[in-house]
Amino acid sequence: MEVGTTIYLRPMEWYKWLGLAGVLGVTASGVAIARAERARNEYSPDDVRARLRVRAAQAGATPDATPDATPDEDHRVSDPL
Repeated sequence: MEVGTTIYLRPMEWYKWLGLAGVLGVTASGVAIARAERARNEYSPDDVRARLRVRAAQAGATPDATPDATPDEDHRVSDPL
């Protein structure tokens, strides 16, 4: 190929390359999301709580007591939608 030679794509090739770039972008995003989700799922709920308590202690905050699992009668909605 000579210097200064311009390569022209036919109109349909242009769209094909754009579509291929879009598909590759979506695939790369999916891989990144799957890896992040896998890393998040490696922790059990107890591990997450322990890590949060350590981080709260490092920040100088005192974690509050966990609320009751069942709400009081006063907090329930009397007329559901």
